[in-house]
Amino acid sequence: MPTLSIELVPCLSDNYAYLVTDPAQKLCAVVDPSEAGPVREKLRAGNVKLTHILNTHHHPDHTGGNLALKEEFGAIIVGPEKDRARIPGLDVGVSEKAPWQFGSKKVSVLEIPAHTSGHIAFVFAEDKAAFTGDTLFAMGCGRLFEGTAAMMWAAMQKLMALPDDTAVYCGHEYTLSNGRFALTLEPGNADLQARMREVEELRAKGLPTIPTTIGLEKRTNPFMRPNAPELRATLGMEKAHDVDVLAETRRRKDNF
Repeated sequence: MPTLSIELVPCLSDNYAYLVTDPAQKLCAVVDPSEAGPVREKLRAGNVKLTHILNTHHHPDHTGGNLALKEEFGAIIVGPEKDRARIPGLDVGVSEKAPWQFGSKKVSVLEIPAHTSGHIAFVFAEDKAAFTGDTLFAMGCGRLFEGTAAMMWAAMQKLMALPDDTAVYCGHEYTLSNGRFALTLEPGNADLQARMREVEELRAKGLPTIPTTIGLEKRTNPFMRPNAPELRATLGMEKAHDVDVLAETRRRKDNF
């Protein structure tokens, strides 16, 4: 039975942090706090105390609030063990072989490098929620700053193996731009067309497009669809390897 409350916390210009609360256990974690102020305001509004800080990767727009929040609340910082040296204030290092426990909840860790070498996702399977940082976005993926297209495709496959109804909470509100790019590759994708109509309506009202789901991403995200015939035809890569298709898709997105 899902028992967690998950609340979006807009930060900076287009970042999302997330408050993950288990009222019964009096636990509250924030995922990827880029800055302390907005997180502090949400905590006060909900009258809850922060107990944990979860980081998917080391970039400052995901860890910038770590030390201030840790000092104020005594929160325990949890993040990728492989990036211990780059996570400010890290207390507990996790990996696929060393997952994490949030009270009574078993939290799986997926190692999904490519955007950064130590990037992870936190998966709350019982509550059907995955926090994917900057590896998987709604209709997009992160830039390949510290990894390769092969690493990103391996990461996508790990995420695609999650149940289709898993909610995906990513690090940024990039959905509108991602979707416009996706349509240049698969203009005939009816699922993508319908989704973009919804996204445009939400953004026109200033509303978030997150969370998405694994199932929806599999139908509309070009980085999960390197084997889609229309996408391959658009790229002129009908017989190419999936990794090469993803690499070319990422190259085009970088210049979109």
